[in-house]
Amino acid sequence: MELCVRLIVVLLLATLPFTCSGEKVLLYPFDGSHWVNMELMVKALRARGHEITVLRSSTSWYVSEFSSYYTSITVKQDKPQVLESQDFMTSFLEKSLKIRRNRGSLWAFFEFYRNLFSMVRENQQAAAEVAISIFENKTLLRELEESGFDLFLTDPVSTTGVLVAHYLQLPLVFNVRFLYSGEAHMAMAPSPLSYIPALFSQYSDRMDFYSRLKNMIYHGMIFYMYYSVSNPPFQDICEKYFGADITPMSIVRGADLWLIRLDFTFEYPRPTMPNVVYIGGFQVKPSNPLPKELEEFVQSSGEHGVIIMTLGTLLNDLGPEVMQVFASAFANIPQKVVWRFNGKAPEGLGNNTMLLKWLPQNDLLGHPKTKAFVTHGGTNGIYEAIYHSVPILGVPLIFDQYDNIERMKARGVAEMLEVTALDVDSLTRALRNIVDPNKPYKENMHRLSQLHQDKPMKPMDTAVFWIEYVMRHKGAAHLRTQSYQLPWYAYYSLDVMLFFITSTVIVIGLVWLSVGSVIRYLKKIKKPKGD
Repeated sequence: MELCVRLIVVLLLATLPFTCSGEKVLLYPFDGSHWVNMELMVKALRARGHEITVLRSSTSWYVSEFSSYYTSITVKQDKPQVLESQDFMTSFLEKSLKIRRNRGSLWAFFEFYRNLFSMVRENQQAAAEVAISIFENKTLLRELEESGFDLFLTDPVSTTGVLVAHYLQLPLVFNVRFLYSGEAHMAMAPSPLSYIPALFSQYSDRMDFYSRLKNMIYHGMIFYMYYSVSNPPFQDICEKYFGADITPMSIVRGADLWLIRLDFTFEYPRPTMPNVVYIGGFQVKPSNPLPKELEEFVQSSGEHGVIIMTLGTLLNDLGPEVMQVFASAFANIPQKVVWRFNGKAPEGLGNNTMLLKWLPQNDLLGHPKTKAFVTHGGTNGIYEAIYHSVPILGVPLIFDQYDNIERMKARGVAEMLEVTALDVDSLTRALRNIVDPNKPYKENMHRLSQLHQDKPMKPMDTAVFWIEYVMRHKGAAHLRTQSYQLPWYAYYSLDVMLFFITSTVIVIGLVWLSVGSVIRYLKKIKKPKGD
């Protein structure tokens, strides 16, 4: 029945009179796992007949210069951005883990942000150089202007794309989860810190006074990072090419549409805006059959099933000591383990564990034998686990991964382990807990999966519809709040409150003076004549 309903929806959408076949989209991507998401959207738009042009850096790590889905324009860059460098990210992870070993101390708190600020500063300076090279290339700008693009699609964590869109005055659509100012909603929707956790806080939406106090501090650190570390290189570009009254954040807030890679099976309920569309899990799809050798290994697990282990493509090696802990813990459990691992096999590896340099993650998670997913907490993997109803054992490493796993813990579908405190016994206990049929993890995840999939349209179809909606109507200004045009004091009505406070003080002062004058007058007229 569900399949029939979805088929009817797809057929109805296909017959809609308003189509945008053949429109031209200019795209500026952010590299790494962000591009993995964006490329899926590119393929979906190409399947609808749209012409895609990708503006990419010459040092791009993931974004290929040649593709059957898009045409590329390459912008020369002397050195890669740090988020595009495997060596840099490995070094950043090592520093992060060293800091976390002293977690809870004031030193660790400030050292964490110092490490983060250093990475962001270096990355933004390199990204700003790309933006400058684009704006100084008059031939390229003329080519872009004359190409007749209908829409600009970008991930706004890359400010370069935001500025290029403003220069070309194109309808602007974001494929977004984070900005350097925090989670995407923080830039354009009311975000009360009393129940909305700040980035890196690791809080849920239920906070006591002490948690709310710390949540405010975490938000303040991100606020400082944006305006003092991340934003200055691009503010200079805005002032040079657009004028002093234009800021990167004002352009971001003026976007026509925000396609946010979340839904409320993952995110906590919160205020939102009319031009926000939630596409969490848009990259997920039904599983395909496994390769023969892998299928045989999975089937050999019998009634115990298999556990999938991956720490992503970027940070999959935590050093021999930590890898040995994983290997020994896996050897202690009856399940078979499929582990994405590059390098020399760790000591203590059991016969129940298969090491693969690459694994079909979605297909494995969708296999009926899969019992649990050991992951660093990347959003893509989490949504695949939700879709396929697989409980999570989170071992977060950096960035938003701790917050992601915390959200899954709040849903009752995950446990989280601190990687710097791992030992064989604690990891073995956690693995046994997460696959225990008497524990609620599997049942809770199955319920979460049902909620996630109970939608009239698939998230990717929703994303494509709204992108085409913006193209059909040459923007979506009617969905955009005017708050982005207000100065900060007007947004929070501080000027109005100041007026009321001043007026009240003046009225009270006048009343006080008037009463005093009356009292003095009455005293004067009541004095005896002899006095």
